[in-house]
Amino acid sequence: MAKIKITQVRSTNRRSQRQRRTMKALGLRRIRHTVTHNDSPQIRGMIDTVRHLVTTEVVDDA
Repeated sequence: MAKIKITQVRSTNRRSQRQRRTMKALGLRRIRHTVTHNDSPQIRGMIDTVRHLVTTEVVDDA
């Protein structure tokens, strides 16, 4: 299964509570913090909610 590497590039200051909770659920804590998740529709939806705060990269397992 492919994985997605997510990096926070913008601050959550002055963002809605929904966006802050989504960032916390993704495991992102600070700018330039990177996490890796399995590629799933749920994770893609979370990324779509905060797409202006993060960058994503697809990582192959092979």
